Amino acid sequence: MSIQRKKITSEMIENDMRYLKLLANSFPTIAAASTEIINLSAINNLPKGTEHFISDLHGECEAFIHVLKNASGNIKRKVNDIFGTTLRENEKRELCTLIYYPEQKLEIVKNNEKDLEDWYMVTLHQLVKICQNVSSKYTRSKVRKALPEDYSYIIQELLHENSDEKNKTEYLKRIITSIIEIHRADDFIVALCNVIQRLSIDQLHIVGDIWDRGPGAHIIMEILRHYHNFDVQWGNHDISWMGAASGNLACIANVLRITLRYGNMSTLEDGYGINLLPLATFAMDTYKDDPCERFMPSVADPSHYDEKTLRLMAQMHKAITVMQFKVEAELIDRRPEYEMQDRKLLEFIDLKRGVFHYNGKDYEMYDTSFPTIDPENPYKLTPAEADIMEKLRHSFRGSDRLKKHVKCLFTNGCMFNVCNGNLLFHASIPLNSDGSFKKVVINGKEYWGRSLMKEVGHLVRESFNYQISQEERRYARDYIWYLWCGKNSPLFDKDKMATFESYFLKDKSMSKEEKGYYYTYRDNEEVIDMILDEFEVSGEHRHIINGHVPVQAVTAGENPIKANGKLIVIDGGFSRPYHEKTGFAGYTLVYHSRGMQLVQHEPFSSTKDAIERGTDIKSQLVLVENSTNRVMVKDTDLGKNLQRQIDDLKKLLYAYRGGFIKEEIKKVKR
Repeated sequence: MSIQRKKITSEMIENDMRYLKLLANSFPTIAAASTEIINLSAINNLPKGTEHFISDLHGECEAFIHVLKNASGNIKRKVNDIFGTTLRENEKRELCTLIYYPEQKLEIVKNNEKDLEDWYMVTLHQLVKICQNVSSKYTRSKVRKALPEDYSYIIQELLHENSDEKNKTEYLKRIITSIIEIHRADDFIVALCNVIQRLSIDQLHIVGDIWDRGPGAHIIMEILRHYHNFDVQWGNHDISWMGAASGNLACIANVLRITLRYGNMSTLEDGYGINLLPLATFAMDTYKDDPCERFMPSVADPSHYDEKTLRLMAQMHKAITVMQFKVEAELIDRRPEYEMQDRKLLEFIDLKRGVFHYNGKDYEMYDTSFPTIDPENPYKLTPAEADIMEKLRHSFRGSDRLKKHVKCLFTNGCMFNVCNGNLLFHASIPLNSDGSFKKVVINGKEYWGRSLMKEVGHLVRESFNYQISQEERRYARDYIWYLWCGKNSPLFDKDKMATFESYFLKDKSMSKEEKGYYYTYRDNEEVIDMILDEFEVSGEHRHIINGHVPVQAVTAGENPIKANGKLIVIDGGFSRPYHEKTGFAGYTLVYHSRGMQLVQHEPFSSTKDAIERGTDIKSQLVLVENSTNRVMVKDTDLGKNLQRQIDDLKKLLYAYRGGFIKEEIKKVKR
């Protein structure tokens, strides 16, 4: 249905004259303005680009990289569509592997292929066909910007020529033959494969939790720093690392504890240059006679570590855990408004009897060895612990790579995002028991819903703002820790984080964490509509997209699509420790011009297997929504913005033709 637009009047031009004169600087003639209108109108009538939504990567860099390279299985589907039965299955598999890992696959091909020149000729023609397909929904200008400078002209020629025309067949063949003859085939294949990968994902949305558990969060962040188009909605684990980078001791201790729990010392040492020697020396000495059984790291393959290394990590793990409880207690006392006094639990350890005495009841403990706890002042750091924490603070704040990664999160990230009818946030919006918005007090003021998310995002940025007072900055940094584990935090939203109970108490009921009411109402369409309205998300097909809580689709039959399709939970457990819990290895939500699909991934074996054996992540499609009419750029947020530009340019044309503004026509020198 066509949209009725307001008729341009002289009064409108007079009211907008200041802006139109500024616009005339960019489009000084009727011809220039007309050309731009035609260009923008054409863009608006292209199919929308493909958006990919991923959450809870948790350092699983190999799986993440592969999903980017295969575009959540989309490249494989395109290869099947283009070549059908004209290629055998193993040939299509080899072609896909080449697209994903061109440099590595080329080395294998050159060692095994008997007629390399023929292979180059066939493969280049195949890659050109695929590249033509994935570039077809974009303007030539956008495709050109995605091309490597060295081969831009040649690739453009290949993409925009029709080989079905007889007079063009020899032209295209000659280009490819020349590439092979001058020994540039390898570089050209790599260039084409990279273009296919890039054009297969127009926009990438990371719905929180890049760090912790897996070994390669720093690698993921380095990839994102150079990615062509992405955004991040901060998760609780991301916030914890941002707090650590700001120098918050409680966040530093949490980051170290979780990293040591999963044996990811390389992330700290190799990834960010964090000096762990003082902690290691202290732990070996302090806990030399302690088996630290509850603190043995959970690693994917214990055979990669010798017994001495595992024991050292366990000792360091316990040492930093005890220090965490102490520095958290100091923060809790400093911020009584957090109402987290119930998280100060060291004082309830009866060291003489070896029990945890709480609310008049004794609880049996797994571990009663606490050499650094003074019963008279259990939360005071020993001089050695205080020295270690200050050294760690210095190391985290001084890490150049961590600074770059946090800056990347600030540049491309936020607490929430509204994009093309989708509301993205990592975990929750705090609610009351009746499903209404919960009012949360921050610095003496009440916030809820959208205002809460905006204020929280503002505070996170304030923690790195050196233009404000030191006390204001300290308040913001303290609040980052609250976001990690506070009961009214939209990134946590549980009654408690039962870290102490999980490590030390045998009674499992003590470590139970009750989720907030958002999780009770996630399947309530009326409440979800209320949240969407609060964030001004419009459109016939609108959704909330969350991560944070792994969906147990296989193991428990949980449906990731809730509230009659209006809420989609895309945490499928990328992290290896979650595979057993969820029964699979992650989701990707794909939103393209023909609809929205949830892609369920099986575990990824390894990059080595993918290259040498052509193994791919097995993915299963779950249809979320199928568009009756193809979604065009004009139907997106970008399209609405382009239409506003078109409307403004039409006003400028009216102004030129009505004599309100004079054209700046350059005289041609004779």
